[in-house]
Amino acid sequence: MAVVVESEVDVSSAVADEWIAELRSCAPSVETLGLLVELAGERLSARGRIDALAVFERHLAWLQGMQVEVLAAIGEYADSGADAAVAGEAFDARLLREWDAASDEVACALRLASGTASRRLDVAQQLCARYPATLELLKRGEISYLQAEAVTELCAVLEPETAGQVETVMVVKIPELAVGQTRALLRRQIHKADPDGAERRHRRRKADRETVFYPREDGMALFGAVLPAEQAAEMGQAVDAHAATFDNDGRTLAQKRADALYDLVVNRSGVAGDCGSPVRGRAAAVVQVTVPLDVLVGAEDGPAELKGYGPITAGQAREIAFAPGTIWRRLITDPGSGLLVKVDPTTYRPTADVERQVIARDQYCAFPSCRMPAHRCDVDHVRPFDHERPEAGGLSVPENLQPLCRRHHRLKTHHPGWRVTRDPHTGIASWTSPTGHTYRNAPPVYRE
Repeated sequence: MAVVVESEVDVSSAVADEWIAELRSCAPSVETLGLLVELAGERLSARGRIDALAVFERHLAWLQGMQVEVLAAIGEYADSGADAAVAGEAFDARLLREWDAASDEVACALRLASGTASRRLDVAQQLCARYPATLELLKRGEISYLQAEAVTELCAVLEPETAGQVETVMVVKIPELAVGQTRALLRRQIHKADPDGAERRHRRRKADRETVFYPREDGMALFGAVLPAEQAAEMGQAVDAHAATFDNDGRTLAQKRADALYDLVVNRSGVAGDCGSPVRGRAAAVVQVTVPLDVLVGAEDGPAELKGYGPITAGQAREIAFAPGTIWRRLITDPGSGLLVKVDPTTYRPTADVERQVIARDQYCAFPSCRMPAHRCDVDHVRPFDHERPEAGGLSVPENLQPLCRRHHRLKTHHPGWRVTRDPHTGIASWTSPTGHTYRNAPPVYRE
């Protein structure tokens, strides 16, 4: 279809609707994108805007398909060890691949978590190398990126030949499916193509069972467990049964189920209905909250920080702080910058107080985009500690310390292309990548 629309020409709603509807059947291109932008907006009827929405989605998939090819090329470039050459130093290519420095720079450039960037790179390389038919559907805008990602994710357990067989079945059906339907069909096809492997994988996955904890907004959080499906079903029945014992006190069924789960886990003696009251048999727990003193005493109502979660309300902080058995540790904040400050030890290993200070100050790994909680990180010297003359520099003081997850600690210490400095006044860490780009990471400010 060849249509040219000049911006000053008044196109009627009916004509614009007709052209937009026609675009739904056209392969995305620079020309169709320009026409889409020209036609979208107030010229369209409600029906036309739905067509425009679908056409925009096709063009997004087309652009993501081209981005996938760029990402795959970045991954291949890193695998070749070429970025070590950019840094001007010889380096062990095997170790370079182990560190996967490309994912760290992609994380910085796209402002993604390191794990998410690594996943994006892996998906791109898998699509280009193993699933060309799926990639072609994405570039034609016939499927979404989430569908293409699902193919690489779920088929990763298969041998290449078997994965190719599954893809052959999927490419015929996937353009007509939603993302959830795509994943469901993929699971069925994988079980069909490799039933013995599916059974073995399930037995192995049982060893990976775990609890999960995800922060939510407004002082809430999601807590659960990854379990074999049958155990999860049993737990659901147990929660329902316990919730049924609660009085009709105005709580919804969903609220009762959440309270029942808390009661079963925390109040081991199983006292129903009053989850806020301590009871005999309650499991011991350690909860760390960082809160300004004026907020703690009620002079202000700013947020506090709950370790492992993030901002909580002043009321939540006070409730935790004044609960029976609470232990307080004092940390001092700078009134001007709002950053935490503390002491000046000259030993290589930071004292427990200094380590707590750095962890509470930064909260997460100091690498840009990394969200590994600081309490699970190494405490690293930004400027290396001078073992011969400690007073000469690289002191074990908070201004020269930062939490780094093990991955980024090794990257900073051993990779030839990555460098980091830290501004002692603002706490901002500036990372320079092998390609020469600079990425900044600022610690949280407790007084804003």
